[in-house]
Amino acid sequence: QLQLVESGGGLVQPGESLRLSCAASGFRWDYYYYVAGWFRKAPGKEREGVSCISGGGGIVHYADSVKGRFTASRDNAKNTVYLQMNSLKPEDTGVYYCALQPAPSAHSPCSTSDYEYHMWGQGTQVTVSS
Repeated sequence: QLQLVESGGGLVQPGESLRLSCAASGFRWDYYYYVAGWFRKAPGKEREGVSCISGGGGIVHYADSVKGRFTASRDNAKNTVYLQMNSLKPEDTGVYYCALQPAPSAHSPCSTSDYEYHMWGQGTQVTVSS
């Protein structure tokens, strides 16, 4: 029943923008808060934590490589997490994944360590090329 579906990826030129969405279904939003993480896997590289956001959206962290360019947000009424990606670079190319982790509070800190997450989407391809 648990499902995370990423969308919004595509092929863009350097400097352009994309907004990724992660739609969640089958989660018990009435019982738990869920921190969310965004990760990416580039060819020949390890999976990298890009960003994370607390259940209430008030705490957000970013990898240094994307800080100032990417913005994570969420709309809990829509059960959706977003990643706005601006000023995209070729090195941003990869498969982007979202993941959720139950948390006891809307203010619980989030993590960009992938081992903290057990629920993952299938990913969406982002290609930045000229």
